Amino acid sequence: MNSEAVSALIAKTPSLKAVKAKLEAMEPGSYVVHRSWGFGQIKSYHDATQRLLIDFKDKKKHPMDPAFCITTMEVLPANHLLVRKETEPKKIAELIAENPAQLVVEALQAYPNNAATVIEMEITLAQVVGEDKFKKWWSVAKKAVAKDPRVSVPEKKTECYVVRDVPVSAEDELLEQFTSTRSARRRIVLAEEMMEATGKKDIKADLSSVLKGVADAVKDSNQLDASERLYGAVIRDDLAAYTGSEVVFEPTQASLVATVRDLPSIAENIPVHYQSRFLKLVDATHPIESRDILFNLLKTSQGKFTTECINFLVEHDHSAELAATLTRWQTEQNLRAPVLLWIVKNRHSKKFAKLLNDLITPRLLSSVFFAIDYEALQAASARRIPLGDILSEDTDLISDLLSTADPETARDLANTLMLNQGFEELTKKSLLARFIKLFPKIQSLVAKDAESKEEQLLVSKGSFERKREEYETIVSKKIPENSKAIATAREHGDLKENSEYKMAKQDQQVLMAQKTNLEKELGRARVSNFKDATTEQVGAGTIVQVKAGGKLTTYTILGAWDGDPDNNIISYKTALGAALVGKKVGNTVKVKTGSSEEDYTIVSIARYADQTESH
Repeated sequence: MNSEAVSALIAKTPSLKAVKAKLEAMEPGSYVVHRSWGFGQIKSYHDATQRLLIDFKDKKKHPMDPAFCITTMEVLPANHLLVRKETEPKKIAELIAENPAQLVVEALQAYPNNAATVIEMEITLAQVVGEDKFKKWWSVAKKAVAKDPRVSVPEKKTECYVVRDVPVSAEDELLEQFTSTRSARRRIVLAEEMMEATGKKDIKADLSSVLKGVADAVKDSNQLDASERLYGAVIRDDLAAYTGSEVVFEPTQASLVATVRDLPSIAENIPVHYQSRFLKLVDATHPIESRDILFNLLKTSQGKFTTECINFLVEHDHSAELAATLTRWQTEQNLRAPVLLWIVKNRHSKKFAKLLNDLITPRLLSSVFFAIDYEALQAASARRIPLGDILSEDTDLISDLLSTADPETARDLANTLMLNQGFEELTKKSLLARFIKLFPKIQSLVAKDAESKEEQLLVSKGSFERKREEYETIVSKKIPENSKAIATAREHGDLKENSEYKMAKQDQQVLMAQKTNLEKELGRARVSNFKDATTEQVGAGTIVQVKAGGKLTTYTILGAWDGDPDNNIISYKTALGAALVGKKVGNTVKVKTGSSEEDYTIVSIARYADQTESH
């Protein structure tokens, strides 16, 4: 906008004088970010309508009132990464691939005071790198940034990344953070990072004060739970060895795992990269009862700790006992989801195949279904169930587990599947198809189930694909985008007064309701090419000529989701379609539309499939 256009706007609305500089920045060619429409570029200003014409991703030359844009749109500086992605695409692509720390530095330099919050940085970088690649890229980039002496890295998401005036080494920064924090947990984490940062460099005398700080935290702090205290003791002892200290600190690691009943809770919360050392410590501290303790830890284990437990038992010559114990737990219905997940993932591995061979039976599938159903009942939200995911994704799993099943057992398991609350209806259908492939007679179970459910919906392939695409868009795009919007809005503060948060939560309710409704509809759908329609009577897949009010009209009656009134295509579920279905040539039906009622006499019936084949 030139000065004359800005002056005209201010003359019309004097209150805009306070934001004159912002209006003047809205020049053609400038790049912007709008709260609703996202990234775009101002193409021109239309004097007659006093509107900016802006190209957004899905809206070209979108007219917008500059006065409205003051609070909803930001004009980006030329050095902003989103702008440079357009003006210097090759350079930005090079930084993304080869120098992520430099990319972050240049991103920060576009902000006032060379600083931006974690959330601001992640939103911008995700758009620059690409949403699909960002998560993996950012996990690597953050490590590079943390080591860069030019950047101050925040501890919390609400704090800022800052480009320093004077670069500071990673070791000095960590030492400064260690000295300034009062948190025992934070001191333990920083001490470990300092050991990694110094690496093969000369050990600094300052590490002796770090050692004392960690030792005091482990001994005296009431902030730490049992697993944190144990891990602090590990870092303390590693740091002592690292600095050459020969002091024996209390409490010792052995004393912290001396009470057997405390071990499961410690195992549940101990850092992943210490799990193997934790098992060795337990083994050394309890040499007589070690085996029984380790099996009890395995029974309640989860995640990577399940794998660590099993590897430890195998490496210590307990393979035979492990196989026997897993079989017994299966019989007792005590195989929990994490152990079951490990079994099915490793059933073909060279290392464990022999150990697991006798477990790969229909009984294991029953245990899997039980565990999925139990987890679904316990879940407070619609979170994914890993055991259910692998059952869907591993296309050989059901056939492997049913390889020794008889038809009756397979039918019972299929029934169990259909009653399971851990699967969506579409997933159940997909899994049931694998049962039917192995045991075709189970098809009758499907037919019986269909009779007991709501009436099926007859649909065309095209309308089914459109409905399925709508479902996939909601699940894979709209719901994740809404989750991000909720997370972003939550960061803005007080939720009671946070209108963006309330709107995002309302959108969430609508999306989840749409998802549930689509699942039900798709679960009831039966795709048809309508070739089984006859000319004996009206049905889905027939072309019907009717006479109403002395006028002849032809209607094509198709599936539940097929409607094109402009071309006289109607669904068999509409009022007219439902009235005509089942009627024959010569029959007359009354159809009420609004306050009026009209007679329709059937003149002729033809097959829709015959018409499409002739074309």
